[in-house]
Amino acid sequence: MKKEIKKFAKPFGKKEKILNYASNIYQLTRPNKVGADMALIRKCQPKALDEWENFYFEKAYADKKEKIKITEEILEELGERLYAKITEVVIPEWTAAFKNLNLQDCKDYIYEVTIVRTYDGFLLEKSVINDGLSKLFPEVEFEESDSKLDHSGDIDYIGKVGNKAFGIQIKPITANANSGNYKVSERMRASFQNFEDKYGGKVFVIFSIRTGNKKVINNKEVIDEIRAEIKKLKNGGL
Repeated sequence: MKKEIKKFAKPFGKKEKILNYASNIYQLTRPNKVGADMALIRKCQPKALDEWENFYFEKAYADKKEKIKITEEILEELGERLYAKITEVVIPEWTAAFKNLNLQDCKDYIYEVTIVRTYDGFLLEKSVINDGLSKLFPEVEFEESDSKLDHSGDIDYIGKVGNKAFGIQIKPITANANSGNYKVSERMRASFQNFEDKYGGKVFVIFSIRTGNKKVINNKEVIDEIRAEIKKLKNGGL
């Protein structure tokens, strides 16, 4: 029998969706606001919730150029900002959207997501790999992730380096969007870690943006990160 894992988190019920949405959109639980909480808790290895809480407030700093100590007051202030964003921005926007929503919108949306956006995503992936990464790293063999593998839903392409590999996830963003809004979920983080454990290489998220008739990599810093990962894999992971 599997041991039941006790949950300590407070349930927010139907409020959870709007809290998650607004928190992610306005990046209020990102490392630059609350610190690298997952890295900290792994370092702490707590046996009890209060042990982790004490460790967090002792060690946590906002991930910014100027280190800012995280305190209970800072978390309170972030909660106040979240409430202000929800009541002043999110609810009015959603209310207007609900009033204008009609049956045809729903039919069009299902069609667009299933057919049109799938095709757009397919072209996007091909362009990023064939016109971008393959030319930058000709020594790497890129192939689509096998749909039968556990990580296939989170990883679009695999870059093979000898008997090891790194993963690529491709996300489209519009010209006025911010890739900083994107936050890897705990499930995806676990999937990325499983991939790294199996293949030896990290998973990189690439944000692609349309410029004229071309699709280019928006977060260009990821190119140097991939280059460093390829070098590491060539050296046996060192």
